[in-house]
Amino acid sequence: MKNRPRGGLGRGLGALIPTGPAPDAAAAVGAFTTEASGSPTVAAPAAMPVPALTIEPESALSPVPGARFAEIPVDSIVPNPKQPRQVFDEEALEELKTSIQEVGFLQPIVVRQLDGEKFELVMGERRWRAAQAVGREHIPAIVRDTRDDAMLRDALLENIHRANLNPLEEAAAYQQLLEEFGATHEELARRIGRSRPQISNTIRLMNLPAPVQRRVAAGVLSAGHARALLSLEDPETQEQLALRIVAEGLSVRATEEIVALSLNDGAGKKETAKRRPKPHAPALNDLADRLADRFDTRVKVDIGRSKGKITIEFATVDDLERIVGIIGVEREESAD
Repeated sequence: MKNRPRGGLGRGLGALIPTGPAPDAAAAVGAFTTEASGSPTVAAPAAMPVPALTIEPESALSPVPGARFAEIPVDSIVPNPKQPRQVFDEEALEELKTSIQEVGFLQPIVVRQLDGEKFELVMGERRWRAAQAVGREHIPAIVRDTRDDAMLRDALLENIHRANLNPLEEAAAYQQLLEEFGATHEELARRIGRSRPQISNTIRLMNLPAPVQRRVAAGVLSAGHARALLSLEDPETQEQLALRIVAEGLSVRATEEIVALSLNDGAGKKETAKRRPKPHAPALNDLADRLADRFDTRVKVDIGRSKGKITIEFATVDDLERIVGIIGVEREESAD
């Protein structure tokens, strides 16, 4: 039995645009058939990705002129012949494929409808290629009927106030507005009433490991928990602490304290590594004692990884000359 394709955790900009009927919407609703008895029945709808989370009713959103959101068939999309990028980083594409398989689509592609049921890519060719590579049948898309980027951007910014976005949808929407619709950090901050650091920290949530992202999108972890986890550099450590937060019901404050202790412990280990104890030989103390007796002063013998050092203390210049004499170095007489 073929597994049903899994929808994304959130829809990014798609969550800000009222949905429109997909080209094969009639088929998705289900077709009427007639059994032998003659009674009509409804055939099972075709399997289509369904977003895991929902947003506020569409009536809460302002209309977005010239754009609608839809899940469209991957094979109904054709690339833009004017696409300036012809070479795609294979490593980055592999990472994107893994992300789609683990998390789903957080950012819809942008297309415009051609004649019939074909669509031309406007933005998001890497996502479309990755969807093809992992065998996805449908992909979330903004179907665009206008070329006015400014109008779309302004409508989307306005809807951020109205849509009840989960933190991952919010992060994806910010990133897509910045990258594909020409918005700036300053504009985002001004229009939604947030500071630039808040916006930057929200966008950074997309750097969390996929399992942590799923918990954030599902509401198991709050945005505050997620921001605290971002301070940890190791993805495995982030995942372990996320599991602990859920299991123990840790508050954001408690999570921040655990992260701070972890960071301090890590810094202490680095410092300890830098100040690693020097190799110690028991015979060195005995040698230092014998030299101290011979020169009648304190002597310290240190040995490092590649060289050693003898430190002989003296009180005055006369004391130094006495020690030099014991060593056997004759004093040079100054010329008349």
